[in-house]
Amino acid sequence: MGRAVQPGEPLWLDEDRAWALALLAIEADCCPECKQPWGEVTDPKSEEAYRAELIRCHACTTSASAVRAYQDKGGKTEGLHVHLDRIT
Repeated sequence: MGRAVQPGEPLWLDEDRAWALALLAIEADCCPECKQPWGEVTDPKSEEAYRAELIRCHACTTSASAVRAYQDKGGKTEGLHVHLDRIT
């Protein structure tokens, strides 16, 4: 999908800019945590309108456990990155 930009053609067409600006406007009006629209999630009528489901990411669990074990042994976490490999 998309178009091949030829020499001398603009990278962004007017329609491209319009779509990008529309996306920025939508993203700016969203809760940074859950990404739902501010106007909806801050409306008092929405107080009981949501249901939460807890889902465990086993990769994140493994990562957090490795970091915790490292910290428990006195390891410093500044600059620490965790690389995960699927073993099965």
